[in-house]
Amino acid sequence: MTTPAQTTRSAELFERARKVLPGGVSRNAVLRDPNPLYVDYGEGCRIHDVDGVSRIDCANNMASLIHGHADPDMVKGVSDQLAKGTAFNMGTEIEIEYAEYLLSRNPGFDQLRFVNSGTEALMLAIKAARAYTNRPMIAKAEGAYHGAYDYVEVSQTPSPSTWGDADRPTGVPLVSGTPESAINDVLIFPYNNAEKAIELLDQHASKLSCVVLDLMPHRVGLNPADPDFVRAIREWTTQNNVLLILDEVITFRSTYEGLQGQYGIHADLTALGKMIGGGFPIGAVAGSAEIMDVLNPKSNRYLFPHSGTFSANPISIIAGMTAMKKFDRDAVNRLNGLAQRAMDGINQAIQETGVAASVTGTGSMFRVHVKPHAPTNYREAYLSPEEAVKLKTLLDHMFDEGFVLINTCSATLSTPMTETEIDALIAGYKSGFEKLNAMD
Repeated sequence: MTTPAQTTRSAELFERARKVLPGGVSRNAVLRDPNPLYVDYGEGCRIHDVDGVSRIDCANNMASLIHGHADPDMVKGVSDQLAKGTAFNMGTEIEIEYAEYLLSRNPGFDQLRFVNSGTEALMLAIKAARAYTNRPMIAKAEGAYHGAYDYVEVSQTPSPSTWGDADRPTGVPLVSGTPESAINDVLIFPYNNAEKAIELLDQHASKLSCVVLDLMPHRVGLNPADPDFVRAIREWTTQNNVLLILDEVITFRSTYEGLQGQYGIHADLTALGKMIGGGFPIGAVAGSAEIMDVLNPKSNRYLFPHSGTFSANPISIIAGMTAMKKFDRDAVNRLNGLAQRAMDGINQAIQETGVAASVTGTGSMFRVHVKPHAPTNYREAYLSPEEAVKLKTLLDHMFDEGFVLINTCSATLSTPMTETEIDALIAGYKSGFEKLNAMD
């Protein structure tokens, strides 16, 4: 890591930002104490800030940059497209080509509709499920994040004072003023508890349009779901004519066909986003032709009019297609191998230091917890005040060591990384664990 001569440029920019942006930011995830840092440029797996400091990027814009920063192939593809135009009120051939390619990666995908973000993808999938079933309610797991939509925001961040009984979680709004009607149309079930989840689903089967599920939800602990739990949900939805929507906005990177491939299931609808845009805004919903037909204006079952000014814009499409074609089976396996090396090394550091910590994850993502046992649901992942202090200490330590992590102490890797960066990351965690031990 390069040591800067001074570190005031970011502070100066933050003072300017606070005058024109609420809180000085456009996204809360970039906030840091005493001020956010500002990027000068990114290159490969490194970010260089305006104060001259270089850090290894293990956040990759919340898992959206599978090839790191300024990948030469994407730079060329986007530059060539810029000269042709950025958006049209007409279709493009590359939109078709990219849809064909994404569908080819998962045999459960028949058709696909592009949108502009993961949030939009979840919104579209839920509305398509309502249109298809003609039912209003949705069900989701406690603590799971599925974007910024009133319905999926319910019980996104409940606390011990609000979350109610563990077997029958209370629906808790995220944003003040959320309509009561939206809260009432969402069933919250406990994650990884098949018996209690099915019991709750049974009570609302006639009103449910869909179950929205992430197979490794970040805020629930970034721990892969129990296969029996997933199997029970899939069987229940099939038996009750309720659609299963899988949120693979983040987890599609886990295997070539998405994390659902590891469980041997196919969703009725799958929401995609992040890395499929190659660093540009994008989202998509893939699913069975029968269900997707509700979006088809030429169909006699056209129930869901949908448009979007920037949907399938050629910049996001060409960047995404370039990125995904490079992220082939060999690239997926190589990156997953680096992540496993990191997880094994971090586990060894935990054992050697005796720190109260654990690591979860799969594919090319993992999360370090300041808990001795890996959490399997939201309530187990919830941080006590003492754990929150320890997590911040660990995050600050890793940042000072030259690593940018997601603020839950999660890492999402990129293909420019090598064993050198992974081994340095492990060493950073080990010295961080020693610092945590000194706090006790």
